[in-house]
Amino acid sequence: MRLSAAAWISHGRVFRRLGRGPRNRLDLLRNLVTALVRHERIETIYARADEMRGYAERLIDYAKRGDTDPKAMRMADFWLTEKDLIHKLFKVLAPRYQLYSRNYTRLLQIPNRDDQDRARMAVIEYKGNPLPPLPIPRRDSEKTLVNQLLKGYRDDVLRVKGAPHLEEGHVGTAV
Repeated sequence: MRLSAAAWISHGRVFRRLGRGPRNRLDLLRNLVTALVRHERIETIYARADEMRGYAERLIDYAKRGDTDPKAMRMADFWLTEKDLIHKLFKVLAPRYQLYSRNYTRLLQIPNRDDQDRARMAVIEYKGNPLPPLPIPRRDSEKTLVNQLLKGYRDDVLRVKGAPHLEEGHVGTAV
């Protein structure tokens, strides 16, 4: 099969398939949303976490309406496969996010699964959860072009002039 530009065009597909069919996809997403509400942090394949993120945030939007709203109760009843979590959704999570307008979740990429299928993995969590915070990966700014040029300039100035007043740390590095 020859790869062409037509292979990259979506042709009306608006979401990832994630499984064997539409029912399997929906069951998978419901189970992921349920696990996220229960544990408030889960580790899964990046595509699944990214696809599930919008549904988890929309569920919090509906939960903020309160447990007396019939549409909010229908959404909670549909998305949460374990019915004991409905109480947690309305009494714990919804009050926590009353001051938030959006972005209740955080999605962080973690290293691939090397021992199995090299799948791209991610951790998705609700913000403000009681779990210890995850380290946010920071890009190594030492290797950027600007910082390499500044380092070369600093070395040239020190070597040519022998100026003791220009020591390490006086010439700043860009971030």
